[in-house]
Amino acid sequence: MRYHTPTTFEDAAQLAAQAKGLTRFLAGGTDVLVQMRAGMVQPDDLIDLKKIAGVSEITRTDDGGWRIGVAVPGIALGAHEGLCADWPGVVEGMELVGSTQIQGRATLTGNLCNGSPAADSVPGLVAAGASVEITGPGGTRTLPVEDVPVSPGKTALQAGELISAILLPPRGENAGDAYLRFIPRTEMDIAVVGSAVSLRLDGDTVTEARVALGAVAPTVKLVPAAAEAIIGTTLDEAALDALAKAASAACSPIDDKRGTVAFRTEVAGVLTKRAALIAKARAKGDTA
Repeated sequence: MRYHTPTTFEDAAQLAAQAKGLTRFLAGGTDVLVQMRAGMVQPDDLIDLKKIAGVSEITRTDDGGWRIGVAVPGIALGAHEGLCADWPGVVEGMELVGSTQIQGRATLTGNLCNGSPAADSVPGLVAAGASVEITGPGGTRTLPVEDVPVSPGKTALQAGELISAILLPPRGENAGDAYLRFIPRTEMDIAVVGSAVSLRLDGDTVTEARVALGAVAPTVKLVPAAAEAIIGTTLDEAALDALAKAASAACSPIDDKRGTVAFRTEVAGVLTKRAALIAKARAKGDTA
């Protein structure tokens, strides 16, 4: 195995483009190192990104949004007051990934690039309207987070490309978000269903919304019909029922030992209603 420590993303992309065998990037390492130790993955080239400037930083962008480095661990997200104030739903999704020890290393970027439909951090990013900056041999491009996973374990990244940052838009006024999941155990489990809602209010009326579901389709799914069900409403019972119906209708889950199709479909609607109410409360200034 060849171990590389590039100091720029451009160098990392060139190394990946020139590699002939199996290549893996190392940021947090909570997946790739475990897979290597278990013999599941043996990279020919391991490209460590931690020597690149800015990978462990959370910074404000010029438009008031956020730039999150690819090696920022979950514990740093939860400790960042500004990010938690703007995007608590994004942070709480990442804080559900693994144990306290895992939180010290696991990253948003790694969780996204695994391509798991049950990734806890991804629905919140999708609901937030987040995008990723991608660096490759041909330069840099951006892509909405919902377009990164293309199937279980697969992403839209092309040969030689890697994510160089996660970008969150400005939060703005009178807005809130939330992420909820259902798991069989109380903690440290994989989501059977996950739901994230981000919305903006004018008074009590929802003027903007985005809804994303996890673990109910081959990829984390943006659900425009669910957002449309609550825009222009005050989240009254009729609107919440329409939201739940739209969320459930968007599901195409599988039956497995952790949950049936019928169960996942119903729970998706229930969780989405609850997440919407939490997001509304946060938009009105309730930070509980």
